[in-house]
Amino acid sequence: MCLIENTNGRLMTNPEALKILSSIMQPVVVVAIVGLYRTGKSYLMNKLAGEKKGFSLGSTVQSHTKGIWMWCVSHPKKPDHILVLLDTEGLGDVEKGDNQNDSWIFALAILLSSTFVYNSMGTINQQAMDQLQYPFVNQNSTWLLSYVTELTDRIRSKSSPDENDYEVDESADFVSFFPDFVWTLRDFSLDLEANGQPITADEYLEYSLKLKKGTSEKAKNFNLPRLCIRKFFPKKKCFAFDRPVHGKKLRQLEKLHDAELDPEFVLQVANFCSYIFTHSKTKTLSGGIKVNGPRLETLVLTYVNAISSGDLPCMENAVLALAQIENSAAVQKAIAHYDQQMGQKVQLPMETLQELLDLHRDSEREAIEVFIRSSFKDVDHLFQKELAAQLDKKRDDFCEQNRKASSDRCSALLQDIFSPLEDEVKAGIYSKPGGYRLFIQKLQELKKKFYEEPNKGIQAEEMLQMYLKSKESMTDAILQTDQTLTTKEKDIEVERVKAESAQASTKMLEEMQRKNEQMMEQKERSYQEHVKQLTEKIERDRAQLLQEQETTLALKLQFVLSCELCAEIQYGQSGTRVSSLSSTTPDAKEQERLLKEGFENESRRMQNEIRNLQNAMKKAFFPSLPRRCTIS
Repeated sequence: MCLIENTNGRLMTNPEALKILSSIMQPVVVVAIVGLYRTGKSYLMNKLAGEKKGFSLGSTVQSHTKGIWMWCVSHPKKPDHILVLLDTEGLGDVEKGDNQNDSWIFALAILLSSTFVYNSMGTINQQAMDQLQYPFVNQNSTWLLSYVTELTDRIRSKSSPDENDYEVDESADFVSFFPDFVWTLRDFSLDLEANGQPITADEYLEYSLKLKKGTSEKAKNFNLPRLCIRKFFPKKKCFAFDRPVHGKKLRQLEKLHDAELDPEFVLQVANFCSYIFTHSKTKTLSGGIKVNGPRLETLVLTYVNAISSGDLPCMENAVLALAQIENSAAVQKAIAHYDQQMGQKVQLPMETLQELLDLHRDSEREAIEVFIRSSFKDVDHLFQKELAAQLDKKRDDFCEQNRKASSDRCSALLQDIFSPLEDEVKAGIYSKPGGYRLFIQKLQELKKKFYEEPNKGIQAEEMLQMYLKSKESMTDAILQTDQTLTTKEKDIEVERVKAESAQASTKMLEEMQRKNEQMMEQKERSYQEHVKQLTEKIERDRAQLLQEQETTLALKLQFVLSCELCAEIQYGQSGTRVSSLSSTTPDAKEQERLLKEGFENESRRMQNEIRNLQNAMKKAFFPSLPRRCTIS
């Protein structure tokens, strides 16, 4: 299905294809293929899909694939992974008039893939042709070198440059998120030899990307794109394919069985597929974030929308846009988990507030764990603050529900237990001499019965005292009509009732204070739980960042990370060797090799980038963070 349509020079996403991506919850391995039109890209992608038909194969001089097409299949080697194949329209189609869209298709294929396949016809280097702009490079590879050189004008790694990175070209960051690179050479007819010795296709690729000594403009133009390829794609692989079949049968390639094809070609295709299945990595973003279908959907939308609005696709912006979506979903997922746990555990009314708070604390801890696992790049912890606010509200809501459930339960109990007493009072049973003492005795019996009832909740005492207070006038009327009591005895009884009421009020205030203290303690525990899990996540993220930076540093030590050539000092000219890295550096051999090729200035620029990355690693290891992680 077409994922990104190219209509009248405008790129647009296909909602149906995005819907398919949104339904894929497994991690994805994304393999994209790019190359000149009519070079057999779709055939290789169909082979990766394990089918003869799928991606359209054209048999005329017209480009058959338009835009970027997608095919999602189960990964044959990685369980619980989906292989997403992206087949792009042919570059250099004369019908398009200009190559503006070609450049965007090329850039999108790189940004979306974890393995990038460049497909071309024939050889990389031809016989010496000094009149060409890029000697030893045929038209197919010229296209590639041209597009690679343009990447610095098509892609941004950061939304705004770091003020401390003024010495380092932003493209220096590309190596940290660019895909692995595979060059497939179709209808390759030369013997893989160099200086009379057999070489592998990989060695042939490295030989073709070898830099040329010299300070001339011609040498600079020759080396610039090669340096870009070496810079952006440190991991490279090359496959050379024989012609599959001769003559007109080539037009029916998708209909032919393997037995009808050149055996060498069949073996070469099998080796290519095996390599892709075995070595292509899961699409991963900065921070070790594995991409699934919905995440890939967001990347596609973000990049295409940026291009459509006239902006450059930016990796940082894409990750932040993805983080906004994922972190919002992580909050909802955490809240749903909390609701589920509390719904299963809580039986209202709870006998004590502490019981309810204990259940809340356990469910809250699990909810925070769910959020921490599902969230990433939560800038300023905004989403975790939102989660904390929602959990606080949930706790308060449960407390209010518990209070109301207890009040309702106690109100019903009081009605059931004391209504017979009220009926007796109305019937005048206690309006007689000695009736007051009988009334008090009956009242105490009913209070005891109320206390013995289970599942009253936290409002039991308050509801009882409220009921008794509402009946004080009735009690006083019975007292005053009891002629067996003297005036003094009545006064004493009045004072006793007042003292008992005051004692009950004091007890209620103490209970209220205790509940407030429990709530404050719970709020502090909630805060500490958020801080604890956030701190642990920060440490894990820091370790991941250091690992990524160490990997990037190793790649920068192995490959040239500058495109500007200033061949000021060449190895051997002065009879001395210039070295810019200590011989103890693990990758000092790479720098020595660069110096031998005549580019001391490249070595100097490499040192600047390495120094910048090392400083970033120090900041990650020794961060100047506040002593407390604040989420409120």
